[in-house]
Amino acid sequence: MSPDEFNFLIGLIRERSGLVLTEDKSYLLETRLQPVMRDNGIADLPELVSKVRANTRSALVDTIVDAMTTNETFFFRDQKPFDQFRDHVLPHLLEARAKTKTIRIWCAACSTGQEPYSLAMILKEADKALAGWRTEIVATDLSAEAMSKAKVGLYSQFEVQRGLPVQFMVKYFKQVNETWQIDSAIRAMVTFKPLNLLENFSSLGKFDVIYCRNVLIYFDQETKGDILDRMRTITADDGFLCLGGSETVLGITESFKNVPDLRGIYAPTKAKELSVA
Repeated sequence: MSPDEFNFLIGLIRERSGLVLTEDKSYLLETRLQPVMRDNGIADLPELVSKVRANTRSALVDTIVDAMTTNETFFFRDQKPFDQFRDHVLPHLLEARAKTKTIRIWCAACSTGQEPYSLAMILKEADKALAGWRTEIVATDLSAEAMSKAKVGLYSQFEVQRGLPVQFMVKYFKQVNETWQIDSAIRAMVTFKPLNLLENFSSLGKFDVIYCRNVLIYFDQETKGDILDRMRTITADDGFLCLGGSETVLGITESFKNVPDLRGIYAPTKAKELSVA
């Protein structure tokens, strides 16, 4: 693959998804596009580039973007953010939303659904405290393939063994041949919608909690700031934003600030100081 072909592909991927790929990531590009070429009967990357250049709005382009933006995920990934949700964020919301009895959560870039389903299981475990409440989890992703899998909620043995507590596997999954499907009641708690974070997402409405973990690391600083600033406009003034362990708002935006003692959890800057201890 020539430098011109590489630059064309990474430029197209960046335009469609915001994903920034540098020259040292050429191996990643080639690895992820191998299945795309095989499935479409394409011999090599130069031929792939030629076909894409002939029609930049084809289904092939969507498949390429899907392949490059589908990121690894697993149930209760990194564990700490979910413990913080259960032990700090949810109790705060139960008190703060006592009158409306409504909680809305957005999982941005949800991939194959493990993150929103993990949150749904935590909410299910709090059924008694949430009796009479309306909880809504909206999960979005750019990848149509990932969203299709997420909606079905069918996972391999390997996938359910990664991070999923055994008691939750027994309680909320049933075996289907050699795979495991999450309970229909848990699936019903999550609404999946296709969404590109580069586009306007204000139509999603206001949220009490936004999970946007391990996504911003793939964008440049300007794009990160733009996404975070727009997320602020749909975050409740006393709501929360959860980012990945290697992500931060510092030096990127002033729309959010750290919540003391809760690493990776941020609050809107205009909100009054929250007590979530």
